[in-house]
Amino acid sequence: MRTRILPRMLNDEVEEYLSRNDIIIVPVGTVEMHGGFPLDSETTISEAFALEMAEACDGLVLTGLPYFYAGATASGRGTVQVSVREGIDYLMAVANSLLRQGFKRQIYISFHGPAHMTCSPMVRDFFDETGVPILYMDLTMQMMKNARDIFTSMDSFHAITVGAYQKMNRLSDVPLTTEYAHNEPQSCAGFEDIFGLAYQSAAIGYYFGEKKDHMSTPVIADEAARETLAKEGVEIIEKLVERMDMNHIVAQMRELEHYNSEVAKKCPWVPSNTKTER
Repeated sequence: MRTRILPRMLNDEVEEYLSRNDIIIVPVGTVEMHGGFPLDSETTISEAFALEMAEACDGLVLTGLPYFYAGATASGRGTVQVSVREGIDYLMAVANSLLRQGFKRQIYISFHGPAHMTCSPMVRDFFDETGVPILYMDLTMQMMKNARDIFTSMDSFHAITVGAYQKMNRLSDVPLTTEYAHNEPQSCAGFEDIFGLAYQSAAIGYYFGEKKDHMSTPVIADEAARETLAKEGVEIIEKLVERMDMNHIVAQMRELEHYNSEVAKKCPWVPSNTKTER
């Protein structure tokens, strides 16, 4: 294929793809303060993973979704903060459009911690409304599950960040910098006891008090250092996606659809049976 990124395709190319397959991967991003890295770092990470995943399972990628709930980084003036509720509604509209177009196997992914608060409710409500099971994959969770041997410290995360820009042909967007490296604790570290009472950012409301809280960025003194980080990061992305076994995931999505149909026949009171057929 000339490209797997849907916005870069011709309409005829999309229609040809849909004549043989129905998989689309949707990276859900954010624009937020990110130390010495660009504001769209976690959007770019998600897009790079999505592209690698699409290549592994013959899917397409819908890019261009960077404005969602950022969270505690709203104290940064470069952060674009959209409420969780607004994000759910917008993503639901996107999901419905994709279904009408013919993409029944939709996979939403993100490397942004609070993204689960937007994506998980959306995929569950979408299923109740349409009967179509779409999937959310938390990339942080996948990293902890499948790559503990290669994701050994925050240095690995920084490499992934730079590698993502390389994979999206944007390496020059990563600035050369030495001023954002530090080992200071976050200004809100004293509240970790209550922050840990629910999943990631979903426990209680707070903002970061200092710009350094998100996040310490490694020294990238020259182009050679940037290229070294990028190479390491691309290798991590490729290894992790290989371990995900995307072909197994999309096959299970198809099997789950059949399973759900049988359950709906047996239990006609389930929500998906009460909605207007689409």
